[in-house]
Amino acid sequence: MSLGRVVLPAEVEETVREVFGQAGARWIDELPGVVAGLAARWGLSGLSSPFRGGTHAYVAAAQRADRSWAVLKVPMVDEENLAEATALHVYAGDGAVRLLDFDPDSGALLLEWARPGTELLNQPGFPSLEGRPENAEKVAFACGLYRRLRRPVDEVPAGFPSFPFATEIVTGLRGRLDAPNSILAELLSGQLRDDVDYWCSELSEPEGPLLIVNRDTHLGNIVAAEREPWLLIDPKPCLGEAAFDAGFLLMIQIQSDPTREHANTVVTATAAALAVDPDRARGWALVRAVEEIAWAIDDEDHDMLTLHTAVAYALAESCAHG
Repeated sequence: MSLGRVVLPAEVEETVREVFGQAGARWIDELPGVVAGLAARWGLSGLSSPFRGGTHAYVAAAQRADRSWAVLKVPMVDEENLAEATALHVYAGDGAVRLLDFDPDSGALLLEWARPGTELLNQPGFPSLEGRPENAEKVAFACGLYRRLRRPVDEVPAGFPSFPFATEIVTGLRGRLDAPNSILAELLSGQLRDDVDYWCSELSEPEGPLLIVNRDTHLGNIVAAEREPWLLIDPKPCLGEAAFDAGFLLMIQIQSDPTREHANTVVTATAAALAVDPDRARGWALVRAVEEIAWAIDDEDHDMLTLHTAVAYALAESCAHG
């Protein structure tokens, strides 16, 4: 069986070219050769059409030499997905798809194919749907899975990338806020800036042990599978305190109703389901929301800027640190 053509979905190619510039263009040009080399090395043939729904990776099913099927994923490596293979290696299939092989040079992963692959919650766009009342049980289930996936790391295996630290997000945000003539700083009210400064200080020192946590805890990355009913795919792992897992998940829940009352409701429920301190969970959500504001400024995306600003103010109004 022949390998088949290597074609990127149009939306992935557009994102890679726009976000990564010349490096992205080189990655696109080199992709067919990289895939051909991996196929020869790993005994793959019969590539499927590329999977859709991602942003900056080539993902397709391929048949292995033993006639079983797996998923080939070749990412455009960035700071968020750098240690994806490392996390999947450590998980060893416990609540996440199994890593079958890894190529350090390209960052490519050969993965268990989670079928049928139906998302726990499909996202048609923004605002995200996790915060709607009808999805509360799905969020609670996801929290149970994220608790299961949290674990310490004694040693990163040879040939695998080291984990970044969750506190690097705090450091980066502080730098953005303190930069001369910062547009971000000008957009924040005095009270919101005080709240962000407070939580940047508090969260710069992790509470409890450092664990594998996830910076992309949306429910579209949990899919229906055969080996287990649901498995995590596409982790964006780092090492941090347990409450970090709550940050992104809270932020996207608040999007559906960015009010103080809704923020309080989802903070209480999500922190309890994740078994983490609700105040620190809220702090991480605020930091992540302001991080999103910074990215929206960079992208000149007015809609995202408006959405994330509303989320940040809802979180700040509900803050309990005094």
